[in-house]
Formats: sequence, structure tokens, C-alpha cells
Amino acid sequence: MTSYDDDTLPLQPPIRLPGEATLAAAVRAAPLADELKPEGDDAEVLAVWSGHCRERLAEDEGLLLELIRMFLSREPLKGEAPGTLTGLGLVRQEEPYTLSWLGLWVARQIIAETTGQDIPVMGSLADADATALLHGLRAYPESERAEELTGWLKERDPAQAAAEIGSVLGAVSPLSRAVGVEVLSANLGDEGRRALARRLEEPKLGAVIAARTGRDERQPTPEEIAWVLVDMAAALLEFGGETGEVIESIALGMDAGEQAGTIAILAFGDHPWTGQVLRVFIEHHPDERVSAAARKALRRLRGLADVRG
Repeated sequence: MTSYDDDTLPLQPPIRLPGEATLAAAVRAAPLADELKPEGDDAEVLAVWSGHCRERLAEDEGLLLELIRMFLSREPLKGEAPGTLTGLGLVRQEEPYTLSWLGLWVARQIIAETTGQDIPVMGSLADADATALLHGLRAYPESERAEELTGWLKERDPAQAAAEIGSVLGAVSPLSRAVGVEVLSANLGDEGRRALARRLEEPKLGAVIAARTGRDERQPTPEEIAWVLVDMAAALLEFGGETGEVIESIALGMDAGEQAGTIAILAFGDHPWTGQVLRVFIEHHPDERVSAAARKALRRLRGLADVRG
């Protein structure tokens, strides 16, 4: 099958899917299921059908790309639906046509296999730990995030839930960290804000929390400035933001000379995403002075990594 690079596919918002029994019933009702006659319990039927759909789509790259295009756009399309996609039960036949439950289900599997991006299903994070919750919430729009968070909090004590999220902030990805800070500050009331306050004086993490919540009394040390700048830029990069947004998150209106000076210090921040952020400046910044500073910083970063072992 055609591969898709997760670095170039922005994070996709969650989808809504019915339960296994409803999906299996849709498989049994699909026109081309006379062709295969899937038997067994619901899980077996779905496993057989998933393999069959992927085999059929692998034979026709155009159909595969159409399925992915429909999934990514999430918009109804006018005209005649592709016959094979309709026969497989992946497209609803009415005009304008859209992906069916099965179409969303199969497309989600294909994207996960080809890009590594596991697109969340609404309601699926209720039993997740805090790390998995924040990872899953990264692409949720505000209303869906509130809905998913309500489900996660349902069987949890608010103080314990806030403490659990606060305890993982330093170990998750930059975008997951940004989501966690927002959830604690905006969605979990006083318990959430207390959980953030308890981590405010920690090196690096506390500086990021202060920057994201406007806590001016907690100023970053010189050693933390580079870490905070990279963490902010990396969150945008992780989301799939435009390179211009990533660059502006560090540029902050400075002229090229000032930006080059700022870029020079990033190598000393010891942030795991520093190399990826520097490569954005090397490959996409319009001013050669800044891209040259980024190249020099990347060489320094690699040298420091060798020294640190």
C-alpha cells in the first residue's frame, strides 16, 4: 500500500464509532459480503473483513487514496460514489455520499498502519492512564476534549485525577504536556491549579508551566530559556503546524540578527526535540543568517551529545 509519513500528516481529530456488534452487522449487510461470507463471532467477522478490505484497496491505489481523502476531509462528496467502496460497505450510497461506520473504521486502521498515528475514538480513553489520556487528547477540539475528559473523570476522585495528570507532565511529549497544562488550569478547577503549583519550581517543567499559564513570578533561569523555547515550538511541530508557526513561536517578532542569536543558545537546552526544531529553521527559514545559526547550533548539539555520552 502507499505509505504516508506521519511527520507530514497533521494530527487527526477523533472519530465516533458504534460498538463491535453494530460494525459486524454492517459487514454482514455489505453487498460484497456475499462474495466472502464471513462467519464467526463479531470479532472474527471484523478481522476477516478488515483483511479483505485492505487486500482489495491494495489492488487499486486510486480507491485507497479516495478512501484516505474522504477520511481526512470528513466532508460529504457529490457525484457517484466509487462502486467498490460502496460494495465493501465503506461508503454510504446517498448523495452527497460519505464514509460509513465501516469506512471510518477501515480508514483509521490503514492510517495507523502506514503512519503510526493512532486516531482516537470518542469514549475510548475512559480507562486510560494519564499518559495515554494526554497523548490521545492532543488532537481533540475543545468540545470533544471536554466530553472525553468527563468520561475519564467519571470514576475518579478529582484531586487524585489532577495529581495523576500533574505527575506525568515532565515525561510526556511537548504537545501532550501543553494539553495537560491546559486541562489542569482550565478544566479541573482548584485541584488542577494546585497540581500545577506543586510542580512550578521544578527545573524546566516549572518554567514551561509558568510560560503557558502566565505565572510571571516564576521566571526561567538562563539554562531554562532554551528548553522552554524548544518545548513551545515542538508542541506546534508535533501537532503538524505550518513551519511558519514553528519559526514564529521562537522568533517572537525579533529581527533576523536577534533570531540568529536566540537560535545559537538552543543547543544548550538539552531538550529531546531540539534537533527537530533546528532542522525546521535550517530547511525553512527565509534568512540565511538564521538558517546558518541553526546549522551551527545543530553541529554543537551533536557535539554536546557525544560529550554527554
